[in-house]
Amino acid sequence: MEAAAHFIPEIQLDHVTMEYESDAARVTALQDVSLTIAKGEFVSLLGPSGCGKTTLLRIMADLAEPTGGDLKVAGGSAREARLAQKYGIVFQSPVLYDWRRVKSNITLPLELKGVPRAERNKRAMELLELVGLAKFANHYPWQLSGGMQQRVAIARALAMEPEILLMDEPFSALDEFNRERLNEELLSIWSKVQNTVVFVTHSIPEAIFLSDRVFVLSPHPGRLSAVVDIPLPRPRTKEMRNSEEFFRLIARIRDSFEGGV
Repeated sequence: MEAAAHFIPEIQLDHVTMEYESDAARVTALQDVSLTIAKGEFVSLLGPSGCGKTTLLRIMADLAEPTGGDLKVAGGSAREARLAQKYGIVFQSPVLYDWRRVKSNITLPLELKGVPRAERNKRAMELLELVGLAKFANHYPWQLSGGMQQRVAIARALAMEPEILLMDEPFSALDEFNRERLNEELLSIWSKVQNTVVFVTHSIPEAIFLSDRVFVLSPHPGRLSAVVDIPLPRPRTKEMRNSEEFFRLIARIRDSFEGGV
């Protein structure tokens, strides 16, 4: 990750807090979170349910506004980044339109932007090649497996050539075998695109396998308890999952939930 090695800041959070009103009580979802993500870096937001991972991702995406602190994206506000279409977002479920063929699902954001038909069709086929689904361009989403649908969702998120890809537990509904395979395919895609990726997960092995760094969040209230560097070389291989270093990193991250490494 050459760009991140020079650490050009892409996303900067400074003492970000998020509170909600619930049944006349004030609930703190995130408390005093400060972190910086480099341009071109692949990071994971890792933690148990209820620690505020998705809330933090939504704040980065300008889908929620924090009640305290400051957020900068590419030197400006999250709102400016969203309006400039710097984001691609992949959710837990693919959110594809069953009545549109696979290629048409990918071209949808380009259609909304007014990109000419020939250009958007060319871009869609390039992306389908990238995610290994070119021969399924004219299928409907319901004809694909869950993992294939998520690859279509990733292709659609990349259609606008976003600088930042935000992913909210995109593989959580898949079985472990397909999940590990898609982890490898995602890294293959990222190696070609080289954008900044923020990946939400509650799986420690998944976070380690994918990431340059892991931001560990602990709940009640959600707070950043550790930042763990992942020194595994790239490209990552499935054999690394059985290495002594991999298991050492798992233990280190587990310990960090107790507060500090």
